[in-house]
Amino acid sequence: MLRCIGCGVNAKLAASRNREREIAMPGGRLTQQERQQIALGLADGLAYAEIARRLDRPTSTITREVMRNGGPTAYRADLAHRATERRAHRRRQAVPRGQQVPAQAHGRDAEAVREYEETFTTLLMQQGLPKMMSRVLTCLFTADAGSLTASELVGHLQVSPASISKATTFLESQGLIRRERDERRRERYVVDDDVWYQSMIASARSHAQLAATARQGVRVLGPHTPAAIRLENIARFVDFVGESIIRAAEQAREILYTKTDATPGDSTAPGPAAPPIINPD
Repeated sequence: MLRCIGCGVNAKLAASRNREREIAMPGGRLTQQERQQIALGLADGLAYAEIARRLDRPTSTITREVMRNGGPTAYRADLAHRATERRAHRRRQAVPRGQQVPAQAHGRDAEAVREYEETFTTLLMQQGLPKMMSRVLTCLFTADAGSLTASELVGHLQVSPASISKATTFLESQGLIRRERDERRRERYVVDDDVWYQSMIASARSHAQLAATARQGVRVLGPHTPAAIRLENIARFVDFVGESIIRAAEQAREILYTKTDATPGDSTAPGPAAPPIINPD
């Protein structure tokens, strides 16, 4: 009897603590109740913006929450809440007690940098890149040196070396990063300005493959049938888009990344030319 009463008291205390955490979670974090509302909104087919409006949250917060917890089809409020608590715990354990978080370069706000990294990672995931690959690529994009070693990536992301190895192998196979050895013979993973050019060219190649496959269907289905006409229109559209991508990528690389020779006595280092001003009209 006493044991049952004690269990009931403990359960009430635990529930009370959970409610307190939900009401006043530090840093404006999502509560478990808000996550349940997100799950209901996704089940009803609501857009992220509408869910955000109902919760009085930024759309980016909802997008990031869903994308890093399984995506719109696999999001579960209870699992997302537990995952967030585990991430918070890992961040607390990442720095031993008595030590301070290393200061950010250039006087940057460490929390603002972390939030931005999560935002950029979410964006890459929305483009179809797997989560760990997105996190690694974000790390490289936001590193001033533009390169990191595997051990530096492990330390920053707090993941296993195997996870980094798998992610970097995938990114390298896609032409998004490259590896090189530094003066200490350590392998460094590098991302530079040319990565976006290579990505656009790869996209154009995939468009060309789609166009060729569509035209193959024209021959199979008969050139004057409704299905063949539809496929031919697809091929023409994709051809036009692919050729436009290649022209734009070539032009952008030439304009934005053409190095200029510094004049003697000029303190300004050579760098990318200023992008042209584009009139939206």
